[in-house]
Amino acid sequence: METDKIGRIHLIGICGTAMATLGAMLKDAGYEVTGTDEGMYPPMSDFLAQKRIDAREGYDAANLNPAPDLVVVGNALSRGNPEIEHTLDGRIPFMSLPEALKTFFLRQKTSVVVTGTHGKTTTSSMIAWGLASAGLRPDFLIGGIAENFQSSYGLNGGEHFVVEGDEYDSAFFDKGPKFLHYLPYIAVVGNVEFDHADIYTDLDAIKLQFRRFVNLIPRNGFLAVGADSPAARQVCENSLCRGETFGIETDCDWTAKNIEQCAEGCDFDIVHDGKPFLRVRLKMFGNYNIQNALGTAAVLNHIGVAPEDIRKGLETFAGVRRRMQLRADVAGVRIYEDFAHHPTAVRETLKAVRAAFPRQRIWAIYEPRSATSRRNIFQKEIAGALGLADCVAIPALFRPEKVPETERLDENRLIDDLRAMGRAAWNPGTVDGIIEKVREEARPGDIVVIMSNGGFGGIYEKLPAALGKSGPAQNLDA
Repeated sequence: METDKIGRIHLIGICGTAMATLGAMLKDAGYEVTGTDEGMYPPMSDFLAQKRIDAREGYDAANLNPAPDLVVVGNALSRGNPEIEHTLDGRIPFMSLPEALKTFFLRQKTSVVVTGTHGKTTTSSMIAWGLASAGLRPDFLIGGIAENFQSSYGLNGGEHFVVEGDEYDSAFFDKGPKFLHYLPYIAVVGNVEFDHADIYTDLDAIKLQFRRFVNLIPRNGFLAVGADSPAARQVCENSLCRGETFGIETDCDWTAKNIEQCAEGCDFDIVHDGKPFLRVRLKMFGNYNIQNALGTAAVLNHIGVAPEDIRKGLETFAGVRRRMQLRADVAGVRIYEDFAHHPTAVRETLKAVRAAFPRQRIWAIYEPRSATSRRNIFQKEIAGALGLADCVAIPALFRPEKVPETERLDENRLIDDLRAMGRAAWNPGTVDGIIEKVREEARPGDIVVIMSNGGFGGIYEKLPAALGKSGPAQNLDA
């Protein structure tokens, strides 16, 4: 496609996080951008308004008259949508979000693609910030708000484009993973596990897609492999490019020694090829963040960033919104928000919290919201992960009608299993019920970790407000 002949681009499903970000990038690049969605709500509706993008609620063929030069179709949409039908009937050029990203932004750049079941957003943010703090002005697109940039994207004009590579499908007409579009030249495969049970049948199906991704890296490219993940090692074993491994639990090209963790973060030595490389102090805790930092160091070192600049980038990295983000410290209770929903992410998050707060009582408030976490495929595993907390509260299953009854997570069994482990566990059913249970049972010094990949009924704001108003119930007479 000759992009210099494109004027107006219309995005169907524009209020999704990735689609809204793409719309902003296209507008910043000089294109006229319009869009529609059936649910226009904050924060992305406010974001689109700030960017002065004409975004309308509701789908109607009239929104494509006069016809745009190109339509970008979001991956949540399917045949029967009036704007998709009008696009097809009118033979208007169309493409998916990842194809648009490749066409308009990636072809002119050295693409740095960060993939893996966990840690993509943090690692891609770390790499982008490491390049930026070294003065290399990277472009980037990530799946969260990087605190250093206060943005999920940046068009800064440098050689590199850092992009988070998602293994989820691209569009109704392209069921392949998004990351297959991203022209990987430098890549990270941090870890590979079974996820996205709505579109993948098993781990082997996911591994096949990662193998296809690795097969796209040219011989003169570079691949950093998370060696603590057996499946990641397997999908990368036939790579034709130069590669290095990173990890904590195995012998790797990049590893960490002398790890010290506390509530403020962690200190550790980065070792490269068996030799001391740097000692680093991260502003975040958890072995998984150390793994993210090791993958970042491998990529930055390959690009040619000096060791002291790598240190500066890692030590000044401020994290990503919704990744162990401290939301409140109220009535003596610290409340964190985290994006964890897969059992491995839940387990690693709670292990990190336990290491950072060894003497405190830990709460896990968990919403089974994703397509995988609402299913019983990980019934045993999620109980084991949540069992690392002292107290657990869960709501009713999110949109259970979207999951066949025989495949649904059994929440009553989950609570029974947790109680059998000696944990205090409740299923109040609603966000208000969870808040009341925390208010009744929490005490000063407790650490509350709220885990969900969605809005969770506004609990992130409601719980601190409730505790701030009256404090934990048992302390009202103190």
